[in-house]
Amino acid sequence: MIRKATRADIDAIMDITKACAIHMINQNIFQWNEHYPNRAAFENDVRRDELYVLDIDNSISGCIVISTVMDKEYEPIKWLTPNENNIYIHRLAVDPKYQGQGYAQQLMDFAENYAIENNYTSIRLDTFSQNKRNQKFYELRGYQRLGNIYFPKQSEFPFYCYERII
Repeated sequence: MIRKATRADIDAIMDITKACAIHMINQNIFQWNEHYPNRAAFENDVRRDELYVLDIDNSISGCIVISTVMDKEYEPIKWLTPNENNIYIHRLAVDPKYQGQGYAQQLMDFAENYAIENNYTSIRLDTFSQNKRNQKFYELRGYQRLGNIYFPKQSEFPFYCYERII
């Protein structure tokens, strides 16, 4: 089940994202670290009513942020659609013990259905240039790679921006 997150869920979400960071680092993917994702980001997501959790057997096992706010880092990108009616996906995570079972697909299906039901024009997101698995995941779902952005606290390598028109 996917539901809106509450402040009470943030500890579990932090545990999942830390486990994901370790899992990626063990695969030489230095995408998440001690700076990101952080508690303040998730608290802000809850405040804005944009954070959702995946609940498996009454245990939080994943999360996704569906936002209408475009981060300033996205401004230089030449998007496929005007910056008027878009949603942005951030902090998609599935507990490593549940990865490979289709839960990330379910979270993205949820976000894409949300975009369709609410008449958004497109979905935008970014993923780490060194994370080939994520790139393939989004490209197979019809997302187009458009440009690079940088998050210096996370990596010297770029993050690729993607968009899918709904």
